[in-house]
Amino acid sequence: MGSTTRHWAWAAAPLTLALLAAAGCTSTPEAPTRATGAPAASGAPATSVARVCDRPAAGPVKAPAGAVTVDPAVVGDLTAKTRNSPPHTTFWLRPGTHRLDPDRYAQVVPKEGDRYLGAPGAVLDGRKKNQYAFGGDARDVTIRHLTVQGFAAPQDEGVVNHDSADGWVIEHAVIQHNSGAGLMAGARQRVRASCLRGNGQYGMNAYKSGGRIGGLVVEGNEVVGNNTGDWERRRKGCGCTGGIKFWAVDGADVRGNWVHDNRGTGLWADTNNNDFRIENNVLEANDGAALIYETSYNAVIRHNTIRRNNWVEGRRAADRGDTFPFATVYLSESGGEPRVTARTDKIEIYRNVLADNWSGITLWENADRFCNSPANTSSGDCTLLVRDTERCAKPAIARAPLYADCRWKTQRVDIHDNRFVLDKSVVGCTVKCDRMAVLANYGTYPDWSPYQGERVAEAITRTQHNRWHRNVYRGPWKFVVQDPSQVLDFVEWQSTPYQQDAGSTFRVRAGGRDAR
Repeated sequence: MGSTTRHWAWAAAPLTLALLAAAGCTSTPEAPTRATGAPAASGAPATSVARVCDRPAAGPVKAPAGAVTVDPAVVGDLTAKTRNSPPHTTFWLRPGTHRLDPDRYAQVVPKEGDRYLGAPGAVLDGRKKNQYAFGGDARDVTIRHLTVQGFAAPQDEGVVNHDSADGWVIEHAVIQHNSGAGLMAGARQRVRASCLRGNGQYGMNAYKSGGRIGGLVVEGNEVVGNNTGDWERRRKGCGCTGGIKFWAVDGADVRGNWVHDNRGTGLWADTNNNDFRIENNVLEANDGAALIYETSYNAVIRHNTIRRNNWVEGRRAADRGDTFPFATVYLSESGGEPRVTARTDKIEIYRNVLADNWSGITLWENADRFCNSPANTSSGDCTLLVRDTERCAKPAIARAPLYADCRWKTQRVDIHDNRFVLDKSVVGCTVKCDRMAVLANYGTYPDWSPYQGERVAEAITRTQHNRWHRNVYRGPWKFVVQDPSQVLDFVEWQSTPYQQDAGSTFRVRAGGRDAR
């Protein structure tokens, strides 16, 4: 699995609503009738959140007709009955704590079409002895109303759907307090109305070895308190944590989720993802960014409520004197690309409310990060536009089409009709928490790079069609362009040569407060 880093060195190398209701969805106690700063007009961001961890939906109290009953008093009963049953069997787990054999590799290996239904109070517990709960390559497996906890998956591996099989459905499940990732993902996977809580590395790691994941749906879930192992500190710059991490996913709908209080990033799409719709989510109180979209393509990010994120990581960077605009929504070497098939040919960010986060949206491009560059931290990956990676070398890389195609570009990003609210007294900051940004570093590395100097910084700022317009700003916002040393006020941001935020409004009151 590739590892990436988002840190940089300057000048150096309708179903949604039904599922939420079924999950016992409601507004948070702190939430007003509509999101902080949200306009009352139709199309305002969602305020209801999927409180499925506190209120999981109950499973069937009796075994469905034809189901195989699994007894918690018999250790390994689930594994044995799965092994001895034909495909497309339904298993009903009685109330109580179910256990596998004590061998570390003991796990349930479903057959195609198997269904696992938990009765109220049914728990599958790995007792920190078993690494995996459900594995194998069987397609179209369903897990409902079951709590899976206490498994000890290794780093980067997952407990449920360990082998990233296709077509799995996980609904009304609680997957909590495991090491590694709570679950992995395969193509056409559906994760709905489930609680992904307190897992050691990720709530879900959407990664499939040797392939891309298509048709992923993540809907109406609560994703909370993940990365208890604090992996970014254990392996500095690993890029290996998040509430949910996505790798090489081609088509994802991420909607109606409550992603909150994760250590690090809430949602992180990393390396050659494409065609995401991230909508109607509440992303709040994550230690790092609410959303990172990195070395990826084509997305719609709309109707989300994003509040109180990045306080820990943003403040930590400011305290160490880092001038980079660490943001709550961070696009790193990601943009719209018409040649990569998707439901959109740009990255469009609109009708979101961002309230009292540490900074806003940063568009960033690392001039030294491209195919075959030693500074490419994506473990040898290349863009989706170049099949033969070896072509990205001198002298060909300096000429069209490879000059453009060998690097991930932050381009065609359209940011409009959002509401940005900042009260520094709420965030508890005085500086470096108030920035929007579009910038790159000065290219220096390697010595054969055709992107040295300010070429990339000029391009991302002026010629790659990145645009803010028709937004509403409330609070003391500043704007960083081209490099961290250039910090503009709103008038300068709107003026030549940048001409950003046409049709937008900007208002500051004492302390950053504004009538909302």
